Amino acid sequence: MRYTDPDLNYCPQCDEEYREDIVNCATCNISLISGSERLAMEEAAKSKMAARTMDISSEDELAAIRKGPLGDMKYLQGLLAAEKIPSLLAGEKGSCGQGCCGGGDIYLQIKVADGEEAMNVLAMDFKRTTALDSHDLSNVHAVFDTGAESSTCPACGVTFSTTSKTCPDCGLCF
Repeated sequence: MRYTDPDLNYCPQCDEEYREDIVNCATCNISLISGSERLAMEEAAKSKMAARTMDISSEDELAAIRKGPLGDMKYLQGLLAAEKIPSLLAGEKGSCGQGCCGGGDIYLQIKVADGEEAMNVLAMDFKRTTALDSHDLSNVHAVFDTGAESSTCPACGVTFSTTSKTCPDCGLCF
């Protein structure tokens, strides 16, 4: 974590630092917070983290937030543990829960109360590992239909004739 100067302003989204007379982030176009506000937020986060327990009791309401192979779920469990968010790995009904009995997927479970923070941790990892946070995903569900006159490229959003099997803008092949 970098040093926070109480006399400067900071973007709460991208973490950029600005002089105190600048009020909006040039990149995110949102209001900046003062260094003092940021320090208070950091202190509150530290206190919350210190008070968090890694215990899960039988009274805790749990929710499955991901399902997948054991190795993938262990990786995500490690990310959550680094943020002191407790989790459990559980197999499907009739499974031993260890991922060895017939290739069944494993569920990553957390306390319902930790849901928002856990999803933020997983979202940050997704952005870090895929770099998709900087891409326009509005056309991701577009389908190349050979029977249609034109189609929209799911990668870049360009509309083109289906007589071409390659997007003329980004080169994606269909």
